Amino acid sequence: MGKQQTPKVKIIPLGGLYEIGKNITVIEYKNDIIVVDCGIIFPEDEMLGIDVVIPDITYLERNKDKIRAIVLTHGHEDHIGALPYVLQKVSTPVYGTKLTLGLVENKLNEKGIKNANLNIVKAGQKTKLGSMVVEYIRVNHSIPDAVALAIHTPEGAIVHTGDFKIDYTPINGKMMDLNRFADLGSRGVLALLADSTNVERTGSTMSEKTVGNTFNDIFMDAEGRIIVATFASNVHRIQQIVNAAVMFDRKIVVSGRSMINVVKVSTELGYLDIPEGTIIDINDMNKYPDNKITIITTGSQGEPMAALSRLAFSDHRKMELIPGDLVIISATPIPGNEKTVARVINQLFKKGANVIYEALADVHVSGHACKEELKLIHSLIKPKYFIPVHGEYRHLKQHAQLAEDLGLDRDNIFILENGSVLEVCRSDAKLNGNVPSGHILVDGLGVGDVGNIVLRDRKHLSEDGLIVVVVTIKKEDGKVVSGPDLVSRGFVYVRESEDLMVEAKNVVRNVLLDCEKNQITDWSTLKSRVRDSLRNYLYQKIKRNPMILPIIMEI
Repeated sequence: MGKQQTPKVKIIPLGGLYEIGKNITVIEYKNDIIVVDCGIIFPEDEMLGIDVVIPDITYLERNKDKIRAIVLTHGHEDHIGALPYVLQKVSTPVYGTKLTLGLVENKLNEKGIKNANLNIVKAGQKTKLGSMVVEYIRVNHSIPDAVALAIHTPEGAIVHTGDFKIDYTPINGKMMDLNRFADLGSRGVLALLADSTNVERTGSTMSEKTVGNTFNDIFMDAEGRIIVATFASNVHRIQQIVNAAVMFDRKIVVSGRSMINVVKVSTELGYLDIPEGTIIDINDMNKYPDNKITIITTGSQGEPMAALSRLAFSDHRKMELIPGDLVIISATPIPGNEKTVARVINQLFKKGANVIYEALADVHVSGHACKEELKLIHSLIKPKYFIPVHGEYRHLKQHAQLAEDLGLDRDNIFILENGSVLEVCRSDAKLNGNVPSGHILVDGLGVGDVGNIVLRDRKHLSEDGLIVVVVTIKKEDGKVVSGPDLVSRGFVYVRESEDLMVEAKNVVRNVLLDCEKNQITDWSTLKSRVRDSLRNYLYQKIKRNPMILPIIMEI
C-alpha cells in the first residue's frame, strides 16, 4: 500500500495579478470551493469599444457543484463588478457586509437578476461553508464595511486582507481590528494573501480625516460654487464633503448616475449622515446663490462620459460651468488615466474655473496600505507562506521582497500568475499546474463575443481606415458587368485624392481582367487577388495599409 497523500488547500487566483482590478481568488479544499471577490477591470486603450473586462470563470463553471459561496471583502467595482455576469453562469450564495450587498443588489437589479441568494454578515462573524469556516475581520479602506477574511481550513488558516489601510482616526470611528490579526498570528497562519497596491510608497497612508480638514479650509475661503469630483464608492469622502457643506450652510447637488446610486444606497443603509433638506434637485440649483451651492460629481478619472468631463466641454444637459467655480478633484489618477485627467483639468482652467487637485493640496488620500502598514500586518500575522496579490508585477515583486526582509524564507513566498494552482498544507507548498484564466471582454450585451481577432480588426480600422471595393460580375462567365467602385472610410478624403482613387480602380480592374482571361471565377481567389494587388499599390504610393474589403455580386 502506498503512503496516503495529505489533502491540500488549493489557492488559485483567477484575476487580480499583474493588473489593477478584476480581483477573484479560489480557495479549494477537497470538494469545497470558496470564491473570494468577483471584480472587473476597465478596458485598456487598445481594447477599442470594450465596456468592461471580467474574469474567465471556466474553472468555476466546470466545478460549479463544489462552490459553496462567493465571499466579498468590500463594495468596489474591482471586487464586485463581475457578479452579475458570474451569477448568470454559477448559482451560489453570496456573503458580504450590509453596504457591500446593498451595492451588489443595485447592480443585480440593473441587470435584471432577481432572487440572488445574498447573505449579510458583520465583522467578527463566522460562516461555515462546507469543510471551511470564513471569518470576517474589520479593516479600514476608502469604502465603509470593508473586511479581511480568515478562511479556516483543516490544514490551517488562510488570511486574505482584501484592500485595506490602517487608519487610527477613521471617519466612522471603527478602527481596523489589529487585535484579531495578532490573535490569529499567535495561533499560527498557514498562508497570507495581502494587498500590494501601495507597496512602493514608504511610510504610512494618511488618515481620511486629513482630507476633511483640507475641505473645511477650502470651503471657508470659497466665494462661488464648489464642484467636488471623487470616486462614487468613496463614501467616507462623500461624508466629509457633506460635513463641510453643512458647516458652511451650502446646499448639495449630486450629479452622475453612479454617484446618485451610491448616495441613495448609503443613505438608506445608514452609512451616510446627511441632514434633511441638504440635498436639492439639480433643477432647483438656480434658486440659490452660487456661494450656497456644492456639487458632488463623478469624473475624477477624466472619463469622457462622466459629469465633470461633460461640464468641462459644455456637454452637460443640466449644468453649465461658470467662471469662478471652484473645482476640487479629490482622487489620484489611476495609472494610465493621467493624460485624460490632465486634459479635463486644462479645459476647466480654460473655462475660467479654479481647480484644486492632489498636487496642490491634501484633497485625496489612498485607501491602500503603504510599506510600514504592510510590515505591521506581516509582523502580526507571521504566516508560514505568503502570496502577494492585488497589483502589477512590480508591486508583487516588491511585496515579496518586503516579506523576505522581515525574515520569511524565500522558498515560502510565491508570486503567482492568474490561473496558477498553489497547493499548501502544514508540511509544504508547491505549484501544481494551471487552470483556464484570462480576460472576457464585454461589449454592450455581448459577453465574450469580441476576441483578439475582432480587436485586431478594430485597431486596424482605427489606425488605417477602410476601403470597400464593389464589383458586379456575370454568373455564367465571370465577366465584369459594373465597377469596380471604391468607397473610402477613414483612409483618404476622396475629393482631395481623386488621382489616387482612379489609379486604384485601374489596379483592381487589371486584376479582374487578368482573372477573367485565366477563367478564375472562384470568389475567394478573386477577393484575395484584389486585396493583395490593391494593398501593394497603396503601400507603394502613400505608405498606408488600410483594411480592404472586396464585395463581389453576381447577376
